[in-house]
Amino acid sequence: MSRIGELVPGAARHLGLEDELRRARLLATFDAIVAERVPAAHGACRALRVDGETLIVEADAPIVGQELLLHADDLATAFRQAPGGASVRQVRVTVRRR
Repeated sequence: MSRIGELVPGAARHLGLEDELRRARLLATFDAIVAERVPAAHGACRALRVDGETLIVEADAPIVGQELLLHADDLATAFRQAPGGASVRQVRVTVRRR
């Protein structure tokens, strides 16, 4: 008997969905880190992508962006150390246009 979590990577690879699975894990990891370390910003921001060693994040409002920037070093460290994270050194925040 196998656990579903052990089967998903192989199925994703077989279907050509490895990149999508990795992206989904990155997004979920970022969301969990924000919930724990910057609860005021949780639900009002999202990770968009990793560009080299930079995590690109979108905030819903300027005040959320400021809060994320205040904790950027801590977020980058936590994201780098998380099992589902990536090797990032900095966080870049953009504010969503309405």
